Amino acid sequence: MTLVKEPTPQEIKEQRIYSEWGLTDDEYHHISEELLGRLPNYTETGLFSVMWSEHCSYKNSKPVLRKFPTTGPQVLQGPGEGAGIVDIGDGLAVVFKAESHNHPSAVEPYEGAATGVGGIIRDIFSMGARPIALLDSLRFGELTSERTKHLVEQVVAGIGDYGNCIGIPTVGGEIHFDDCYEGNPLVNAMCVGLIKHEDIQKGQAKGVDNSIMYVGAKTGRDGIHGATFASEEFEEGEEQQRSAVQVGDPFMEKLLMEACLDVIHHHSDSLIGIQDMGAAGLVSSSSEMASKAGAGLELYLDDVPQRETEMTPYEMMLSESQERMLLCVKKGHETSIKELFEGYGLEAVVIGKVTRDKQYRLFHEGKEVANVPVDALAEDGPVYHKPYSEPKRLAEFAALPDFSPLIVDVGDTLLALLCQPTIASKRSFFKTYDSQVRTNTVVGPGSDAAVLRIKGTTKALAMTTDCNARYLYLNPEIGGKIAVAEAARNIVASGATPLAITDCLNYGSPDKPEGFFELWTSADGISEACNVLKTPVISGNVSLYNETNGQSIYPTPVIGMIGLINDLSHITTQSFKQVDDLIYVIGDTLADFNGTELQKMLLGRIEGRLNPIDLSVEKINQEKVLASIHNGLVSSAHDCSEGGLGVALAESCFENQLGMEVTVDLPAAYLFSETQSRFVVSISPDNQVEFDSLMGESATLIGKVTAEPVMIIQTKDQRMEVPVATAKKNWEEAIPCLMKSEV
Repeated sequence: MTLVKEPTPQEIKEQRIYSEWGLTDDEYHHISEELLGRLPNYTETGLFSVMWSEHCSYKNSKPVLRKFPTTGPQVLQGPGEGAGIVDIGDGLAVVFKAESHNHPSAVEPYEGAATGVGGIIRDIFSMGARPIALLDSLRFGELTSERTKHLVEQVVAGIGDYGNCIGIPTVGGEIHFDDCYEGNPLVNAMCVGLIKHEDIQKGQAKGVDNSIMYVGAKTGRDGIHGATFASEEFEEGEEQQRSAVQVGDPFMEKLLMEACLDVIHHHSDSLIGIQDMGAAGLVSSSSEMASKAGAGLELYLDDVPQRETEMTPYEMMLSESQERMLLCVKKGHETSIKELFEGYGLEAVVIGKVTRDKQYRLFHEGKEVANVPVDALAEDGPVYHKPYSEPKRLAEFAALPDFSPLIVDVGDTLLALLCQPTIASKRSFFKTYDSQVRTNTVVGPGSDAAVLRIKGTTKALAMTTDCNARYLYLNPEIGGKIAVAEAARNIVASGATPLAITDCLNYGSPDKPEGFFELWTSADGISEACNVLKTPVISGNVSLYNETNGQSIYPTPVIGMIGLINDLSHITTQSFKQVDDLIYVIGDTLADFNGTELQKMLLGRIEGRLNPIDLSVEKINQEKVLASIHNGLVSSAHDCSEGGLGVALAESCFENQLGMEVTVDLPAAYLFSETQSRFVVSISPDNQVEFDSLMGESATLIGKVTAEPVMIIQTKDQRMEVPVATAKKNWEEAIPCLMKSEV
């Protein structure tokens, strides 16, 4: 290849090359005049540009993240490491985190999604945990364009192939469809792992002269400036951005995972710290490990394994090639670590050492090519308190009369809602995922929450990802509360006690006052719900600048939640189980139609004022349902969410082809209200007295399960009789039909 001469420090300044990499004039001047006292060279400018990107430094979101509760008696590790850790008793803990890979998936959907999965898996095993499950949360435009169909197919394939190849089950998730994601899909991946307390690791590089070892795949030119790419608005048609997308190798990742866990479990006396080379690759992992330990580093780039020729220091440091880890190893133990990795067919190479001077120094071909304070990269990035103002639409929505739907035929309306892509069965997607590998999956994709048993115990973990971004579009703060509350309802409906959350904060540009308002106020809602429901935020990720040609996505803070089931007999699913079981609705149903699936279906848009959620009622209803489950009173439980009570009842009939006879003292339209804090549960008649006593006024008896597979619902003004088979057919075939249809 022809080598291009790198610009001089003076040329970088005069031509403002730094601005092309995301650094502002003020940031560049701060680096050159205050931190370094000189002009940074090409490599150093590159290091700062990625480390000070939003994706790595959280410079726009740190003030927001400080709002979140992050501690609790169950929390062993909160934000700040590769993933968060929560105690589940018996010397065991659950490790989990969610990450976004949005912009890469818009450009190269298969590789973008696959490498998103690979990266989150590395975050989990870098903590010392064995990954046991994957979940996802996906957002796309409407299934009426060929581009969206292509994105969906490729993203789903990328997620499924990576998880299947590495042998980690993909057990749950969610997929929503709205116009605002047409140009900027969201691909969020969550990984869950199990760990013994004594195996918990930290990403640190300490101890003067201890070695820095590079393990795993060779470094190439893929993914350079991936962190910067993820921290700027997306422009359709910018094909050059493909260079910021990495290519994954799940078979390499499987070997790397087993080798790293081998080191952690059997060579802990040699290991000081371990960290994934994720966003910003070698520079982020190495500088963060040194900074956390109050140390410095020297790295010798000639020793970095390279799969391409003539790589420059800039390219090696910023590459985001996949399946790579960085280890800090005690001096004198390098050979044993090298031999261990060779046993897995992997390279393990010493590329540097820990120093005491807190400087970050890079050497290449006998020359020092970078020398900057390590904290300047990892800790001292700018923090911005952005101005914010309420979006004009919120006042406009507040002035509108509440949506009052006219339902001509309640049965036809229910059948139409079951065909809406956000509600319809996603089986055609998740059937491509292996949800049973490792044989611990008790409840897989399709129920409120996935459930995995913990072998050797009577315990299980429930897990879910949730967010209804339409609610946040109507009111970011209330919508933030609802996102956490719905996740908790899904966990409770599975029989689990909610423990903690991880989040993926997907928003538009924080540089726009209205955009930052969405982030700032929704964080208030998330925080309040986490405090009330006692689910601290232990890990997460921020993905801003999700805009295409100036058009922002809905504010979409995806909530990943984990819950603990202490007794396997408490595991509960949404499907009706037994003829003559009594059907109850927990919680009140009100005229909540703004922002609903029904409103979108009938009007083609959402609008209006979002009614508040009462978190005290939410907490009471969740606690009562959970107590009823733990007392053995509940046959099935299902949260009411998109599509309201009507859809929840229908979905409860599908799996076992059971019917129902239900009478509700409500107008027909209220079947599709999306009032919060509600569950549909079924119980044996033998448990009715005890159940009624426990639930009090929170529960209303509305009918019973029938052997004849027909859904009969009598409302105040209409009667519906729909065969279960007809409704299920609509629900199951809607997405396959849309995916096959010609646009």
